[in-house]
Amino acid sequence: AISKQAMMYWLQQLQMRRWEFCNTKSRFPVGSSQLVNEPLAGRTSRCRMYVVDNEDFLPLVKTPTEAVGLKAASLPAPQTSTALQNISLKHPWTEIQNTVYNICGSRQLWGNNENVFSFDEFQEHLVNLDEEQEAEEGTLEDGRIEPRLNWIRKARWRSSGFPGSHEELSRERNPMDKVSVLQQQILTLTEEVKSQKELVKLLHKALEAAQQEKRVSSMYLTAAEDKDRLELVRHKVRQIADLTSRLEALEQEKKELEQILTLRDSHIQELKEHVQLLMEKNHAKQEVIMALTEQMARELSDPLQEDNTVTAETLYKQQEEIEHLKDDIDAYKTQNQFLNSEIHQVTRLWTSVAENEKALLMKCACLQARNCQMESKYLTVLRKLQEALPGLPSSYAELVKNLIQESLQWDVKEEAEEALSFELTTALCSSSEYDEYGFMTVPDYEIEDWKLLAKIQALEIKSNKLRSQEIVEKPLRDRWNSIGELNPSAELKSLIRSGIPVEHRQRVWRWIVSRHCSRLPDHYQRLLQQSRSTEHPACRQIELDLPRTLTNNKHFSSPTSQLIPKLRRVLLAFSWHNPAIGYCQGLNRLAAVALLVLEDEESAFWCLVHIVENLMPADYYSDTLITSQVDQRVFKDFLSEKLPRLMAHFEQYQIDVSLITFNWFLVAFVDSLVSDILLRVWDAFLYEGTKVIFRYALAIFKYNEEEILRIHDSVEIYQYLRFFTRMIMDGRKLMNIAFNDLNPFPMKLLRNRRSMHREELEAELCELEQIKAAYVKERAEQGP
Repeated sequence: AISKQAMMYWLQQLQMRRWEFCNTKSRFPVGSSQLVNEPLAGRTSRCRMYVVDNEDFLPLVKTPTEAVGLKAASLPAPQTSTALQNISLKHPWTEIQNTVYNICGSRQLWGNNENVFSFDEFQEHLVNLDEEQEAEEGTLEDGRIEPRLNWIRKARWRSSGFPGSHEELSRERNPMDKVSVLQQQILTLTEEVKSQKELVKLLHKALEAAQQEKRVSSMYLTAAEDKDRLELVRHKVRQIADLTSRLEALEQEKKELEQILTLRDSHIQELKEHVQLLMEKNHAKQEVIMALTEQMARELSDPLQEDNTVTAETLYKQQEEIEHLKDDIDAYKTQNQFLNSEIHQVTRLWTSVAENEKALLMKCACLQARNCQMESKYLTVLRKLQEALPGLPSSYAELVKNLIQESLQWDVKEEAEEALSFELTTALCSSSEYDEYGFMTVPDYEIEDWKLLAKIQALEIKSNKLRSQEIVEKPLRDRWNSIGELNPSAELKSLIRSGIPVEHRQRVWRWIVSRHCSRLPDHYQRLLQQSRSTEHPACRQIELDLPRTLTNNKHFSSPTSQLIPKLRRVLLAFSWHNPAIGYCQGLNRLAAVALLVLEDEESAFWCLVHIVENLMPADYYSDTLITSQVDQRVFKDFLSEKLPRLMAHFEQYQIDVSLITFNWFLVAFVDSLVSDILLRVWDAFLYEGTKVIFRYALAIFKYNEEEILRIHDSVEIYQYLRFFTRMIMDGRKLMNIAFNDLNPFPMKLLRNRRSMHREELEAELCELEQIKAAYVKERAEQGP
């Protein structure tokens, strides 16, 4: 270049065109006619975006009119320079090396004119991603249109680059340009109308698919022979296989994206190391300049010494060297600015790849949820066929048994596949054998016919978690992350009712217990010392109940589990802490749940104290369990008021609900609800008290009210009530019933009902004692 301004101008133009070319390649396939027919306004808008992005690194250089433009083109051609005129005497050895390299390697350079940064892999990946997305949107069969379709088209329409405002139209040179711009707008709007028509066609296809699904279900219900039903079942199996193959394709695509991301990270790291090396060189140059400057200052301060030691020639060489060093510094600064702009562009590419990866993860989660729903429906059909096995021919019965055995063995294959995609498993929803607290995700029923039911329950829970992950769980987790110090408030109460995330539950439970229980220093250690020195009368009963505690949890299922000794010490310490109660069956389950969440046995001990002495009324765990009996009568009153049809149904078939609900109240639903819903109930129970137990008990009956009303036999009703709490899969729906549909539920009304029924129960117990005393006296008078 003839000047520094021209050099900077051409460098910026080169960098701008190169990034424009890379971005264009990433948007359109190679050889597309859109590269040729792209409007000038679109390229101009992207160049403006490039300039805006790089203003922080390189200020825009004005066009040098003496080297670029019509004026420069009209100037006479410069004289041809000789080879010696292009050689710089500043670094002669470097010039000699470059000349020899140019002479020897010119042939290789002509054959290897490629870009410094290779974007071929990134371009091919984006093209494939677009093709897969378009193919997937054209072949949707489940009736769902992805919400990203509209904003993709809007983004393409906005990025078309035509000037849409009156100000941009006024900038055109003549009316012909304005007409061409308006024609371009008409073409763009026509394309938008076509895309909207395509969207309508897709919606029609989705509607047809839904109607087809409805017709298939009707065919299954109206099929006269079992052969037709089995054919429909096979059709569902094929659909499940198709969804599985699509899921595998998405996982493979995710791995490719991870590899590209790794390459981008390594490239960014290399650029950072290069920048660091340049900064170190720059620092060394500056130190040399400072040393030379100080030396010159010392020499110039003594004119006599300068005349004696430094000649004019030496001073000239030093000044020339300083100028060269300053020139090098300017060159390094310019190079650093260009490298910063390159790093900025690469960072934008990395961000785009990360966003695409996140979108694919969420898409994969949705497909997993749909797959779980299809599997659940398939297993439900198998369960219906299992119930009808006695009436099927032997060949059909054998086929149904084989299908059931095959479905029960799916877990092994699923775990092997999910081990390969551990990141997705941890980011969305784990489907291992145990959950975060060690509870079994698939219940281990002893009855053979219920194992298929347990698999259906696990699939339904997994599907609900996957579907609510992005819509409900993520915003709720963000709200919890924004909470710093915990203080009682209406907002905190609402958040606790919605469920505390796993990572915050231990902290919140500790805070709740510490608000109501003032810990005495070394109190727990003294109780342990007392239990070691003196055997408590309840020690034998505690040892009997330890193996029967939370048998569906891996931390308590074996006598050698680590939490068994901790549970023993907590129960013995409480028996010495509260001699009036000592130990009551049910306290082992309460303490076990506290140990699972709080982990520390002393914290679990104080949590048990808070439940028994603060949350539950007095005499709830006494020998007579009088308050527990009172709560059962109060619950029957609420059941008659909130669910009168269900209570009338129970009275018609002489069903005593207290036989089922008594254990709910005594242990706060432990061993009755699935672990995820159980811990949400406990979150609200620890914060609000026993009113939460009444709310959830009523909500459980309302959740299954219609199913219970369809049973018209007392024995079948009791059998259904034994395990119907395990059939509740949607915790959000149950929570909404408990805290919204059952309102109002004042605490004052609960206290009044407890007081009234306690007086009645005490009177009945007193009368019973009188009858017993009269009977004993009569027997004593009659003799042996």
